[in-house]
Amino acid sequence: MQLTTIPDSILPQALANVASHLSPESRTAKVLARIAATRDLIALGVDTPTHRAAAVELARAFGIGVIDEEPQAAFSYDGSAIRTRSEAYVLIHEVAHWLVAPPERRGLIDFGLGAGPESGRVAEANRAIAVGKEAQIREEALASLLGILWEVELGQPAILAFLEQNWLEGWERPACAENLTDNVEALFQAGLITADGRPISPESCVNCVRAAA
Repeated sequence: MQLTTIPDSILPQALANVASHLSPESRTAKVLARIAATRDLIALGVDTPTHRAAAVELARAFGIGVIDEEPQAAFSYDGSAIRTRSEAYVLIHEVAHWLVAPPERRGLIDFGLGAGPESGRVAEANRAIAVGKEAQIREEALASLLGILWEVELGQPAILAFLEQNWLEGWERPACAENLTDNVEALFQAGLITADGRPISPESCVNCVRAAA
């Protein structure tokens, strides 16, 4: 849920202010510029059938199972498959969770993080929690940003998730750019994005594919 609404009229100012706290050639500056550029894609459609199909195909490309069912029927991720009757950005977010999670937690309901917002069997998902609150928050942030970067890569309006998931919260302060940089660098150190901030493809992410086997 977006904590503070940023009107479209001030969005360019907010993005520019965050960018002003970044080195122009930095990895984070490149990431922010690519996300900002997707604002032009909103007019072409949001959560279209093509967007959803691309999200499902992304999951399959990483070897993640998919089930054509609402997550409210069980779980967003049941330990082996993502339920795909959700918005495109939600599906991509689940793929990102799978990528961020250590292999030993990819077999747990909702990655051992507790019930996702769309999971129906909440109590059961929460019984599978395997990490503390601090780790949950950190992993959620990394999955959020990685999912947004995959939306960019797939030609989808990633700026909407960027706003909804509060990456521009406090855009007036340097801390906003610092938080973004911290998470970009963490994804890079984890081998989930390239040196210029693009997500690692399924073909190149050998360890990811092996982990799914």
